[in-house]
Amino acid sequence: MSDSQREQALREASIPTLLMCLAQITRDPRWLQEPFLPRRDVSIFAEPTGGLSPQAQPAVRDAIAQALDELAAGTRTLPPLPTEAQMVEMMSVCLGERVPPEYAPMAMEEMGFRDRTLDWHGQPPAARLAGFRVLVIGAGFSGICAAYRLGQLGIPFEIVEKNADLGGTWYENDSPESGVDTPNHFYSYSFAPNLHWSSNYSKRGEVWEYMHRVAEELGVRRRIRFGTEVVAMRWLEEPRQWEVTMRSAGGERSARFNAVISAVGMLNRPKLASIPGIETFTGHSWHSAQWRHDVPLAGKRVAVIGTGASAMQFLRTVAAEAAQVTIFQRSPQWARPPQDYHGKVSAGGFWLLENVPYYYAWYRFGLMWRYGDGLLPSLRHDPAWPHPERAMNHRNDRHREQLTAYLLEQLEGREDLIVKALPDYPPYGKRILIDNGWYQALKRPNVELVTEAVDRIEGADIVTASGERRQADVILLATGFEAGKMLWPMDIRGRSGTPLREVWGEDDPRAHLGLTVPDYPNLFVLTGPNTALAHGGSLIFVSECQVRYVTAVLREMLERGLEAVEVRREVHDEYCARVDAEHEQLVWTHKGMRNWYRNPRGRVFSPMPWRLVDY
Repeated sequence: MSDSQREQALREASIPTLLMCLAQITRDPRWLQEPFLPRRDVSIFAEPTGGLSPQAQPAVRDAIAQALDELAAGTRTLPPLPTEAQMVEMMSVCLGERVPPEYAPMAMEEMGFRDRTLDWHGQPPAARLAGFRVLVIGAGFSGICAAYRLGQLGIPFEIVEKNADLGGTWYENDSPESGVDTPNHFYSYSFAPNLHWSSNYSKRGEVWEYMHRVAEELGVRRRIRFGTEVVAMRWLEEPRQWEVTMRSAGGERSARFNAVISAVGMLNRPKLASIPGIETFTGHSWHSAQWRHDVPLAGKRVAVIGTGASAMQFLRTVAAEAAQVTIFQRSPQWARPPQDYHGKVSAGGFWLLENVPYYYAWYRFGLMWRYGDGLLPSLRHDPAWPHPERAMNHRNDRHREQLTAYLLEQLEGREDLIVKALPDYPPYGKRILIDNGWYQALKRPNVELVTEAVDRIEGADIVTASGERRQADVILLATGFEAGKMLWPMDIRGRSGTPLREVWGEDDPRAHLGLTVPDYPNLFVLTGPNTALAHGGSLIFVSECQVRYVTAVLREMLERGLEAVEVRREVHDEYCARVDAEHEQLVWTHKGMRNWYRNPRGRVFSPMPWRLVDY
């Protein structure tokens, strides 16, 4: 890269991120003092200047350029990584706010400064390893992580995947414009950084390619048995193993495993709307997770049932192609402005991530903090707040005002749409979405937003509760997933022989740390009950934490010669009671609203109520 190109790249850089790189490279304390102190910025992508003065900004750029020249010339070397105390100071300066010291270890892991890898306490117990087998079910993000960490420890494992390829939800969900709504420089493994994301919010194809590359490079892909679905599991008290029945194209087979790690996730079984008469529909219909790319929508009358994340992503594409789009909305959604949602990483951005030491790490840290625990306090009930019907507290109300202002700006002049599209519940009561042209699509002359429930379908007619009829050639079901039916349809029977489905019912899964259940020894459920992230953060982070916990338990079993590990019922029940008590104070139990996070009896079974650092 030429000097002018490097200069341009540094002009594009985040000044707070460059400051942390300088402080870490040079260990010069002046970069953590005035006039180089960034101001606090709660935006997902902070303002690049950090609020530094026009005089201070070029000083930072010149100093990092000089440090890079010295590193290239060999007159400077990189110092040891910061201590935890130094990290706390640097993180606080970078963000313009005090960062509690307990975040240092977690941040250092996420930034690649500290490894989450476990090792044996002494020599690996070779004799016990030789007769030990673990089954990993599912080859999405969690399954790939589990397989990688088991392989590092040398624990024998088999990984099976019901689909023809890896990727889980990123393999199955290929609807138009499907992509991440978590910034993907954070939505990636801590042990497999990707410096080449084309944007901050990549589409499905790029995420899937990343998963493929990581699985290949880590040697996981060649270990996956594709087209193999687990249909039943039965615990055998003697020899203390799981007998697992698997189905593939060649038929069914059974095998025994010492432990089973389920990595099937929450969002793997589409929820098909139970609309009376849908079997009589004369056109084509499909779920957003089972997209029919062979059916063109040009010139068609399209009905969209549901207004969640999938509909938010595909609507503008569908509306631009179809003759008419009718959206049936159960309840409106809050949507954030699309800050850099469609932007591309520039050549300068790639250069910074690849060539400035620690730039990727500190850039990732900023996203982790702003998209993580910082939001959780605004979701907690304040008993002194005078307007509980509209917000949880004064901070939550500020979010409501900002989101409302954005909606009013986007739908200006369309009072009819404002009435229909403006939510009457607190922000984050449902998953906050990013506006992917949703509001502008609603204003198109070929789009109609209907707020009545669908009562039934009669041939080509969709009939609402009031009896109004609208005809459709295609029905798109954006109706979500069977999140409450975790591990369904597998038949899993533990020590007592009781099916796990009877223990959890149709929609009330519970597990200690979201991972283990009494009566089901040596069974670990990744991304299980109350581990979804509805306040922000990356589910990959949660998976990495869970896999570390599971591999630590397996290591303990093997080193101590234990045949079975099972959570004590009182420990499980006490933990679940704490989860429920915490959720009673959070937005997802707000009176009068519905969301897929909780079951019909009001219990929140999906989101995690804790700070990421506490989990």
